[in-house]
Amino acid sequence: MKKIIVATGNEGKMKEIRDILQGEDIQFTSLREEQLQDVEIIEDGTTFEENAIIKARAISDLTGQMVLADDSGLEVDYLDKAPGIYSARYMGEDTPYTIKNNHIIEQLQGVEGDARSARFVCVIACAFPDGRNITVRGVIEGQIGTEEKGENGFGYDPIFYVPELGCTTAELPPEEKNRVSHRGKALKAMYEVLKQEKVLV
Repeated sequence: MKKIIVATGNEGKMKEIRDILQGEDIQFTSLREEQLQDVEIIEDGTTFEENAIIKARAISDLTGQMVLADDSGLEVDYLDKAPGIYSARYMGEDTPYTIKNNHIIEQLQGVEGDARSARFVCVIACAFPDGRNITVRGVIEGQIGTEEKGENGFGYDPIFYVPELGCTTAELPPEEKNRVSHRGKALKAMYEVLKQEKVLV
């Protein structure tokens, strides 16, 4: 059993990671499970890739272990791709997502159709103990809905509408969401990278 630390304290992310890679010969542990939740990491990168590497590298250098970290967010084209890399900190880290979601909806009042285009982006970095870093990217395209819908998922899922599916990502069953989501795509890409690297067999 291969142990991989995931540099997050977000239980929603941990659940998705374990669900997507279930059955594989990997044990994923979170920062909380490793008693590393209080390690301060300054995410001062300007891209999803830079921030994912910063997180993974910091924990790998500290533990000497292989570490995965993701940096993900919502890009709204009408808002010049905001909140983007600041998605988690948008309007303040402790601001409830229902307030963030409704703020974005309000900013798009009167904006119709394709002009509401948006995407979820997820970049996963793997930091190896030998100093190497590898990143992969997953994207799902959609639009900003006109109201929050759905009880599944977390964060911006209730306002992220996918026209081909006819619903928000918060309305999808978890297994369907994991199949089409930005994080699902990125994790599957990272799994292939780890197999090529002979980390996984």
